[in-house]
Amino acid sequence: MTGVDFVAVPSTDWERSRSFYVDTLGLRPDEHAQAEFWVGETCFGIWEPARVGMEFAPQHNGHIAFHVEDIGAARADLEAKGVEFLAETFDSGVCHMAFFKDPDGNDLMLHHRYAPRES
Repeated sequence: MTGVDFVAVPSTDWERSRSFYVDTLGLRPDEHAQAEFWVGETCFGIWEPARVGMEFAPQHNGHIAFHVEDIGAARADLEAKGVEFLAETFDSGVCHMAFFKDPDGNDLMLHHRYAPRES
């Protein structure tokens, strides 16, 4: 394997999901595809499982960790846009994490590593 081509984001309403990821989170829309957007060099593709005969289930415990330089500022910005965080920002000893969900209940987090992991 040489890389990750895209991350699949399950949804019950791709247009609502696109609005959340692009308008609320500020991710870069793909100029060639309505249901795709970008974080750095990683493509996210929104898909509706029901359209291919599958049952929808949100992604749990496989958090997509969005890197930010300033967790406090990023969290405050998203809270002002109506995003609800699940708890206080967590400090692991090497990074800060702030957990939230998208409109379909998929697990997401803001993440910032501030120290190297000690071995």
